[in-house]
Amino acid sequence: MSATQALSSRIEAGLTDPLAELGLDLEAVEVTPAGKRRVVRVAVDQDGGVTMDDVADATRRVAEVLDGDLAEAMGQQPYTLEVTSRGVDRPLTLPRHWRRNADRLVKVTLVEGGTVTGRIGASDDDPDGAVVLDVDGDETRLPYADVARALVQIEFNRKGPADEPDIEEDEH
Repeated sequence: MSATQALSSRIEAGLTDPLAELGLDLEAVEVTPAGKRRVVRVAVDQDGGVTMDDVADATRRVAEVLDGDLAEAMGQQPYTLEVTSRGVDRPLTLPRHWRRNADRLVKVTLVEGGTVTGRIGASDDDPDGAVVLDVDGDETRLPYADVARALVQIEFNRKGPADEPDIEEDEH
């Protein structure tokens, strides 16, 4: 493990509980060198998504931890801190990712090869569980263990129930 990977792991371990106190899940920590500085990127998420206020609170808390409990690990090298939401471009790797993306279109690359594209339905919170995908109107139960990679697909102009016009019946 490189020194940068070790630092990322140590930061992750030090941030998990303080962020949980804010109701946030730590999704990723990435430390990259940038000249004489480091860039520390922290991704957070929660059920219902994160707001700008959540990101601001997380940024303050992360900075407190990096400058306090993790000051020795961070050393004297200055850093730039970036705190962000998880984003739709990150793969679905945990049961909570599937739950939080219910009703979204997902493209799944299977461990055995091939792909499946469908709309996320019910999902288990157990890592040994499965997710139900609506694939062209048919429900398919897909165990998490069969998933090599899963990415939410961006849909422009998707029509959902809220987008359908209201039809009023006229009783005359």
